[in-house]
Amino acid sequence: MGVKMKKYLFVFTALLLIWQAASAAKVDTLTTYSTVMKKNIKAVVILPEAYVESKSYPTVYLLHGAGDNFSGWVNKVPSIKKYADQFQMIIVCPDGNVTSWYFDSPEDPTWKYETYVGTELVNIIDKKYSTIKDRKGRAITGLSMGGHGALYLAFKHQDTFGAAGSMSGGVDIRPFPLNWDIAKRLGTEDKFPERWGKNSVVNLIYLLTPNKLAINIDCGRDDFFYVVNMQLHEKLLYNNIPHDFTIRPGAHNWEYWSNSIGFQLMFFNNNFSRR
Repeated sequence: MGVKMKKYLFVFTALLLIWQAASAAKVDTLTTYSTVMKKNIKAVVILPEAYVESKSYPTVYLLHGAGDNFSGWVNKVPSIKKYADQFQMIIVCPDGNVTSWYFDSPEDPTWKYETYVGTELVNIIDKKYSTIKDRKGRAITGLSMGGHGALYLAFKHQDTFGAAGSMSGGVDIRPFPLNWDIAKRLGTEDKFPERWGKNSVVNLIYLLTPNKLAINIDCGRDDFFYVVNMQLHEKLLYNNIPHDFTIRPGAHNWEYWSNSIGFQLMFFNNNFSRR
């Protein structure tokens, strides 16, 4: 290879790297203030590469699982930045404080993550960014605890979210009375069974009107939440609630979720396009 060709190749490579850096999705770490909990809470906000304030973008709220935090998704599945570009959507990853389960806790009034994510954070994001400020432009999904949280929040806040998903979600918490600090949020299951029942997604189907909320649920065949997801699916069918439901090979791990998130975001993109 001649000197001139090497020079051209070097310049081309440098320009390509500059272009890739310039065209990458922008990742913000946003500090928000929760009035109801009287504290600052962080969130990752991913903006598509072509983000401009003159255009309104749909927003997907992406919830983490137990033991994780607001940075879990972007650190472990960096491809979500690519999806923000591909689908021209804003992705928001809030902090659920390790094991909030996205409840407003009746046991501890300082834990009000339903109010924070379902109301306060949505208002903050809509004020700061150029979003579609309507349920038709908002979706919410998550993994494990976040899968429970996404359906829980969407079922209870259908005026806020027009679409919802769950990946390996803990959609019925009652079979797991000793796990993931749920008892710290609701009290023990043997003492407060009614709380555990009314805060399990599988028991909130009565809130749904057919076709009002677009729903996409998936779970791995080897996941310990497989049975409760199958039960939720059967109950949705029995109640004539349309939804997408997928069982794939896989377990409760990031290998499964890094694959699943692309299908979830595609589902939301298709739903945004129809409305």
